[in-house]
Amino acid sequence: MGLAFLFPPQSFAQDSEFQGYVQLKSGDQTFNSETVKVTPPAALLEGVEGNFTLEITIKEIAETFTVYVKGIPQEVTLTDGKGTFSYTPQPGETEIPFTIGPYETQIAISPIPLWLSIVPPLLAIVLALVFKEVFVSLFCGIFLGAGIIGFYANGVMGIWEGFLEVISTYLLESLADKDHAAIIMFSLLIGGMVSLITQNGGMSGVVKRISSKANSTRSVQTSTWLLGIAIFFDDYANTLVVGNAMRPLSDKYRISREKLSYIVDSTAAPVSALAFITTWIGAELGYIQDGIGKLEGFPTELSAYGVFLESLAYAFYPILTLVFIFMLIRTGRDFGPMYRAELRARETGQVSIKDDHSPVPGETPEIEVDPGIPQRAYNALIPIGVLVLGVIIGLATTGYDAEAWNTTEGGFFRKLSDLLGRADSYKALLWASLSAVVAGIILTVAQRILHLKTAVEAVFDGFRTMMSTMVVLVLAWALAAVTENMHTADYLTQVLGDQLNPFWVPAITFVLAAGVAFATGTSWGTMAILYPLMIPFTWTLCLTHAGMTTPDALPLLFNVVSAVLAGAVLGDHCSPISDTTILSSLACDCDHIDHVRTQLPYALTVGAVSIFAGTLPAAYGLSSWVCFPLGIAVLFGLIQVMGRKTEFS
Repeated sequence: MGLAFLFPPQSFAQDSEFQGYVQLKSGDQTFNSETVKVTPPAALLEGVEGNFTLEITIKEIAETFTVYVKGIPQEVTLTDGKGTFSYTPQPGETEIPFTIGPYETQIAISPIPLWLSIVPPLLAIVLALVFKEVFVSLFCGIFLGAGIIGFYANGVMGIWEGFLEVISTYLLESLADKDHAAIIMFSLLIGGMVSLITQNGGMSGVVKRISSKANSTRSVQTSTWLLGIAIFFDDYANTLVVGNAMRPLSDKYRISREKLSYIVDSTAAPVSALAFITTWIGAELGYIQDGIGKLEGFPTELSAYGVFLESLAYAFYPILTLVFIFMLIRTGRDFGPMYRAELRARETGQVSIKDDHSPVPGETPEIEVDPGIPQRAYNALIPIGVLVLGVIIGLATTGYDAEAWNTTEGGFFRKLSDLLGRADSYKALLWASLSAVVAGIILTVAQRILHLKTAVEAVFDGFRTMMSTMVVLVLAWALAAVTENMHTADYLTQVLGDQLNPFWVPAITFVLAAGVAFATGTSWGTMAILYPLMIPFTWTLCLTHAGMTTPDALPLLFNVVSAVLAGAVLGDHCSPISDTTILSSLACDCDHIDHVRTQLPYALTVGAVSIFAGTLPAAYGLSSWVCFPLGIAVLFGLIQVMGRKTEFS
């Protein structure tokens, strides 16, 4: 039963609103409406379908009726007096012929040229490259996007409104999102746990146990490598703990500070990027979730956590870096400037060259542990064990479905994958991180290592170390909302869709991420900028332009997700302004420029092999089970051909 429009409005003005008395009949009832209003979407872009809202100020009506938009009929269903219809504006179009009941009018529109949608994220990238500052770059990108939307909606005053929208809409909504809040809480709790197990002597105990087995040049380097993997949950903690702890042993066995810095730096970020319970995982899940949340045709059973786990099969640079370091250590070979640094240390005992050109100010940071505190490894291992076990139990608890698990279809790994897809990873991470912090406090206080007040202060010290990260996260989420509203991915696919082979997207993404990370010095900022762009772009390119099916597109998407992270880590390793690169120089008391100069050839070597033996072949369908051995074999061959042994290796 449809609506009957009994009386025409007095006028239908160009602001898309009936300005008069309207009477409508639904069934046997007659209703009076003072307003019938058509509202365009906040951001209406040329060539992109937009949803218009039709609002009738009669909440009681719940009917379906027909409207005509440019002569084309569309069904509109009213719920609480509101319904929607869609229209795709063309370039230069300012009015839409619109018919409702017996009445015709023109809806005034001001669509945004689609090419402007690339400007906000592009500005963020350019500013980050020029000023080496992520916070201001992200904010400017958000403001520009909001200002463009405001200008096309309300003219010049809309720019000021856009500035206000940055905080009242984009930042506020990013904070108000339940999943975003969970990521922030988890990251803070992990930072608190890291600080606590550092100050209670637990991490020093872990270092002491592993380093006690080191009694030669090779074993000291191997112990450093093992420690870098063992302290997997935070790259900052990894760098400071391992660098400070192993420096005396490294000097004793004539290992150059450059080589020590390389091992410390190049295990920190790759391990944190690969492990599924780290200070990185919350941010990664947030970026991935925002990327996949509104992809059309994306499997609903595949969670952000599931996407992350699937992407590990394409994590060529982080994994090959860890293997490459191990092969260098075990073969006793080096090449390039690292060989010369190692030769100097072995022959002369001069482990470091401290020059005045180092741009890193300040003294070497030490592990902040009171000398009187006992170094007991279990004070770190138990909270970490609680964290890992808690996540596993949480995922199993929230994802278990008896009927699905007991079905005869699919093997164990298929069932496990489905379980992870159903699981609430945010709840699991929150439960586990809170349990780990509580376990750490109980252990610390029960042994009278620290007073309760001091232990809690240690946790809050960890919270403070995470604050800059939280700001980057919120700004990144806000920029993602801007790029979504402005349909940036649609623009990229329109421009590149017909020219770009989707199988090249992972490699291009890897290089782009490395470049941004090199210029900005931050892996997190790189992920914040690129994930919101590359995930929807890849998906749309594969399904819309390349005509792929969902099963064919998913591996490419997983490869791109991994490429952003891997490229960010590569650029971070090469950048002289990277925080972890600087921390590695400080913790190992190595000249900063020498550290960058000796590490750069190694990072670029592994990066090149990762692209040509991993990322590209995997995109074309070669199994990761083939790509990883191929990459390892190529790296081993390069070490044998280019590397030379140093004396006393």
